[in-house]
Amino acid sequence: MITTVIESLAEAFALIRKSGIDPQKFLEVMTESLFSAPVYKTYGAMLASDKFEPVGFKMPLGFKDNRLVLAAAEEAAVPMPMASLVHDRFLAAMAQGLENADWSAVARVAYKSAGL
Repeated sequence: MITTVIESLAEAFALIRKSGIDPQKFLEVMTESLFSAPVYKTYGAMLASDKFEPVGFKMPLGFKDNRLVLAAAEEAAVPMPMASLVHDRFLAAMAQGLENADWSAVARVAYKSAGL
């Protein structure tokens, strides 16, 4: 579930940046209202500042966990489209040389897709 939060934050910050809106202001509005949970504050701050260090959880570890979820879902015949999307984002991030980065650096894939 954390990886889908990171992905949704990455997409939101790509839109915010592309639209010329201050990422820090967006983060403040977002986390002081509906999205006040620590996962949004922690990863939102990393994405708003575009700083993915210090590394708390390396990209390959998140990729592995996501693969395990997808394997369990396949075994139980449960479609998980968000987990499949996250799988591809993590794979793209590692293909782009981010294998030693924090898993939140997957946002750089969303930024690149947005032309940033």
